[in-house]
Amino acid sequence: MTHDDTIVALATPSGAGAIAVIRLSGSDSIRFVERQFRSVSGKELSKQATHTIHLGHIVDENRTIDEVLVSVFKDPNSYTGENVVEVSCHGSNYIQQEIIQLFLRKGCRMATAGEFTLRAFLNGKLDLSQAEAVADLISSDNEASHQIAMQQMRGGFSSEIAKLREELLNFASLIELELDFAEEDVEFADRTQFKALTERITFVLKRLIDSFAVGNVIKNGIPVAIVGEPNVGKSTLLNALLNEERAIVSEIAGTTRDTIEDEISIGGIGFRFIDTAGIRETQDVIEGLGIQKTFEKIEQAQVVVYLFEADVMAQDADKSRNVQIELEKIKNKYPLKPLLIVANKIDKLSEDAKSKLNRVLEDIENAQFVLLSAKEGIGVELLKDTLLGFVNTGALKNNDTIVTNSRHYDSLLKAFEDIDKVKHGLESGLSGDLLAIDIRQALYHFGEITGQVTNDELLGNIFANFCIGK
Repeated sequence: MTHDDTIVALATPSGAGAIAVIRLSGSDSIRFVERQFRSVSGKELSKQATHTIHLGHIVDENRTIDEVLVSVFKDPNSYTGENVVEVSCHGSNYIQQEIIQLFLRKGCRMATAGEFTLRAFLNGKLDLSQAEAVADLISSDNEASHQIAMQQMRGGFSSEIAKLREELLNFASLIELELDFAEEDVEFADRTQFKALTERITFVLKRLIDSFAVGNVIKNGIPVAIVGEPNVGKSTLLNALLNEERAIVSEIAGTTRDTIEDEISIGGIGFRFIDTAGIRETQDVIEGLGIQKTFEKIEQAQVVVYLFEADVMAQDADKSRNVQIELEKIKNKYPLKPLLIVANKIDKLSEDAKSKLNRVLEDIENAQFVLLSAKEGIGVELLKDTLLGFVNTGALKNNDTIVTNSRHYDSLLKAFEDIDKVKHGLESGLSGDLLAIDIRQALYHFGEITGQVTNDELLGNIFANFCIGK
């Protein structure tokens, strides 16, 4: 596909609204708009300075379509690096389509998904990781994912990778130079310095690779399964967390037959809570299917909240033993999942009963616990703080680079493997020509991240996930 024509698309969400923005980009975009625009000042758009806004009307022959504001951005000082014009019109669906169809009839082409950002990349306004951050920024739905996307858009991740690549490239050049003088047996690259560089690159790559676990959680949210016996208050707890009546609450055991999910932001991190069917022996086929789905959701969850009735456990020895047996089953089946034990309905307990319950819970190994009353809202904030504690957000506070993109993660893993081969090659005294092979591969994978190495298929896959108009 050619990228030297003029494209047009709606840059705001489709549907009726107060204002809509129609964007054009291309060397002739100003000329296209100028022909259909009648400025109230009588000025010609093409003669106006960049980054200026003009009031007027979009007309088709003698018919006025709408009164608009036209923003002019001249190359190279625009988002795409080309001439860009944005037409702010009234948000009627009819007006939007009339203006877009007018420009299409006059010779513009409808933009494909992400084509404006693709042109920004092709014209050197953004590197590939920054371009991908644009999509992440648009889809960010909590403070943490927004912060990471903004950091990546500003080039934090790109600059770190580019610096490593540049240093490696300098040594690669010296290694390649040695190959030209192979018969003279000279070394231009200091092997001691080169080894120190590979150690430093390995350290940085490992940190970036390890950050993906946190980054992926922040970007996609943390699934939390709320499990326990029937009628212990799981649905009430979900409603208390969400601050709305999302799940049906009933005194009848087994009311929740299917999983109910909803998401909230805690401390800038997205948590997706899953209210599951109560776990118990049952002859009810439908309820049995719900219980089966409960265990499937535990598999998918990253944190398990086990809920039980505090008053029952404190006063009924048999119930207390059953709860502890269920907890052991979950811990043994899912040993790597954080388990949070929640004692509900503490408003029904005396102070002595609370102390007794605390002692019982403290004896359970490798688990945290919270006492609360979902119905009265007691301890719900403490539960949120405890859940937030399961997420390592230290990197966010320190403004460290966090990897959230699986494509970047894959390239970092491959680069790490190649650098590790270079390290072993240096330690074993491998010849320069063999070292050069692994160095070139590492440079290739670094280049994949920032877009110094691309192909049409890669770009197509990346920008196909963008929205039209961006």
